[in-house]
Amino acid sequence: MSTQSNYVQLMDTTLRDGEQTQGVSYSPDEKLNIAKALLQSLQVNRIEVASARVSEGEKQAVSRINQWARSEGYDRCVEVLGFVDHTLSVDWILEAGGSVINLLTKGSEKHCREQLGKTLAQHLNDILKTVDYALSKGLSVNVYLEDWSNGYRDNRDYVFSLMEGLQHSGINHFMLPDTLGIMSPDEVFTSLSDMCQHYPELQFDFHPHNDYGLATANVMAAVQAGVNSIHCTINCLGERAGNASLAQVVVVLRDKMNKELSINENNLMHISNMVENFSGKRVAANTPITGVDVFTQTAGIHADGDQKGGLYKSKLVPERFSRQHSYALGKMSGKASLKKNLELLELELSEANQKKVLARIIKLGDSKQTITTDDLPFIIADVLESKSYHHIKLLNCTITSGFDLEATVSLRVEVKGEIHVTSGSGNGGFDAFIDAINKVMKLHDYILPALLDYEVRIPKGGHTHAITECVITWDCKNKSRQTRGVHSNQVFAAVLAALRIINIQLHER
Repeated sequence: MSTQSNYVQLMDTTLRDGEQTQGVSYSPDEKLNIAKALLQSLQVNRIEVASARVSEGEKQAVSRINQWARSEGYDRCVEVLGFVDHTLSVDWILEAGGSVINLLTKGSEKHCREQLGKTLAQHLNDILKTVDYALSKGLSVNVYLEDWSNGYRDNRDYVFSLMEGLQHSGINHFMLPDTLGIMSPDEVFTSLSDMCQHYPELQFDFHPHNDYGLATANVMAAVQAGVNSIHCTINCLGERAGNASLAQVVVVLRDKMNKELSINENNLMHISNMVENFSGKRVAANTPITGVDVFTQTAGIHADGDQKGGLYKSKLVPERFSRQHSYALGKMSGKASLKKNLELLELELSEANQKKVLARIIKLGDSKQTITTDDLPFIIADVLESKSYHHIKLLNCTITSGFDLEATVSLRVEVKGEIHVTSGSGNGGFDAFIDAINKVMKLHDYILPALLDYEVRIPKGGHTHAITECVITWDCKNKSRQTRGVHSNQVFAAVLAALRIINIQLHER
């Protein structure tokens, strides 16, 4: 529907189309929590949560989402994909407490003929029977024209004949998918402009896929053509290369097209993390908006420009998404990068000492070592031969583990000048070390924080004798902090990372 309104509606299909990502399957609890976050926190307009008649587990999840949605006034915002099967999908959705059916029809003549083995007239008759039954049962009806992009390209008359037969049947949204992600922005603009001009009173949705990496660009073309309802997923989840990323679509429509949206950008990162955890599909570090590295400046000249007046900043400032800027430390670091990190740690160094520390950072960067902000106090302490961060020293540690046997640790450490000898056991060498070190640190009124993430890796192309890097993210009173250890033995790399967080926190205390 061509409209003068500047408002664009977003429908999120993470829970339906996004679940077609290889290896992704949400439990009912996970689906409910994602649905709540999408509608309440992120404030999307609509969500598509499942396909009808998949399984009893799916029906249970849809029932719980619908029950919650009704209690909060979101019942007409929850949609379920249904099929042209007269009563079957409609009854399934009704039994699950649903209010909206998204009916999957054939938007290409080839699909209709070869997959269904039917003529357009036969298929249209089946669709209208299902639509009439759904409306008689009180459901709102939207219609997908599956494979519409190929259908429009190959036989536009088929698409228009299908639309002619459906336009007065009581359907709310005609949803046009680029099912295989084949379209370019020019093709999207031309075809959707044509659809909107032929049927100016109808409401069209655009459902893009990202096979050519053009999903966000295609969304821009669709909106330019007059479509004001767009389908997305969180973290670009979806079959093959995925769907359009909701986060990217939001910022592009706002910043590049001056469109009005309901989305609360402050919660984009929270939802992304939730879906990442539940789906098991990691977001690349350089993913726009939600990647962990996208608000990190690496080059020293960029840090210098920011310090002298925000010369390397755009509308995509991290605070907009409840995130923070960081300045990477490594071989490309300059004086400004170091100063930014010192400010973050509330540390001060003389000009001469800053040069010494920066030289050490660059040397470490040349050896491919990753340097975090939490590493910086140790580099400073080492360079300045300071004992400030040596509150705990590992004097000796023996770890014994075996197949199907509990691991044990014998430990000798010095804490604030006091020697302790202890032992521990656990499910693996690092767990046994944590058991032992906590026994010692309890005597000093300290317990290690909980782990949020634990990553072990070697350099790409490394061998079995390569140095191991362990990066641990700790939950420090609801604030995450990272420490890193490097050792040829991966357990001792983790031990060194654990000792670093102890030293940091004892020093701060």
